[in-house]
Amino acid sequence: MPRVAVTKNTNESRYELHRDGELCSFGDYRERDGVVAVTHIETLPDHRRQGNAELLMDGIVDDLRAWGVKIRPSCPFAATYMSEHTEHHDLVAS
Repeated sequence: MPRVAVTKNTNESRYELHRDGELCSFGDYRERDGVVAVTHIETLPDHRRQGNAELLMDGIVDDLRAWGVKIRPSCPFAATYMSEHTEHHDLVAS
């Protein structure tokens, strides 16, 4: 089973999902006033259709919950993810 890790790359202002050390997906973000706007989610071509973007969003949401900050899902994928995961609606910035 592959080892999956979601990390926050503050130098690039993005979250990254790695499988066995290889970058598969990333999510760009902007922070402002206690809200993190997820502006873009992308999965690299060789890693598409494997659930990587969803795993990335799982990791992003877990990190933001631990921080105690809200999320503004600005890109279509992040918005769809948040609307489908009702257990995370408390994190969505109004």
